[in-house]
Amino acid sequence: MKRRTTALSATLGLGLALGLGAMPASAATPDDGAAKSSVTRTGFVGESNKANEAFFNAVVKDALKKQAAKPGIQAVTVNYDASGAPTFASEIAQSTATWNAAVSNVQLAEGGSASFDYREGDDPRGSYASTDGHGNGYIFLDYAQNQEYDSNRVVAHETGHVLGLPDTYEGPCSQLMSGGGPGPSCTNAKPDANEAAQVQSLWANGVANAAFDQAAFAK
Repeated sequence: MKRRTTALSATLGLGLALGLGAMPASAATPDDGAAKSSVTRTGFVGESNKANEAFFNAVVKDALKKQAAKPGIQAVTVNYDASGAPTFASEIAQSTATWNAAVSNVQLAEGGSASFDYREGDDPRGSYASTDGHGNGYIFLDYAQNQEYDSNRVVAHETGHVLGLPDTYEGPCSQLMSGGGPGPSCTNAKPDANEAAQVQSLWANGVANAAFDQAAFAK
């Protein structure tokens, strides 16, 4: 996978059209066998679940706004913009297909009024998700980390935070949200049955149920 010669600046925030407190998220990396970066990167293997909750809350907040005119709607669509991460276009598309096949109460779609966007570049923090609390957020994909870990796994893992899942680093490779915990040799890029069930439960009965869980997060 070729790198872009000019890296996007890694400013804190998220291309989400939502808002809540700033938060670091997980990382991604492809299995192209590239050498590891000499800089310690914490994303994907050392994130804050509190921050990930903030990301999910921001997405729910945007979904509530979009669907205010459609009370009682069951399925929720979360839109995103992938134009800021062209190097990872394939991985982002694969992540969308994977999650859309695994769950039905919420679906991901590129385009439209985006709730978040993907970006790419170099950052010593690695890959992460963040929101500035003022309606802006994004998932940042770090080049070096995406050369150390399987990129499809990283992107799908990060996207899992958008759907409401926390990190479980001590879990096995079969758990998508264990992220980089199992090490670079783990290439599983699909949620297990329990993870899919968690997302289904969070988004059951449409965004109203997710909003209820959002309120619980705030306590």
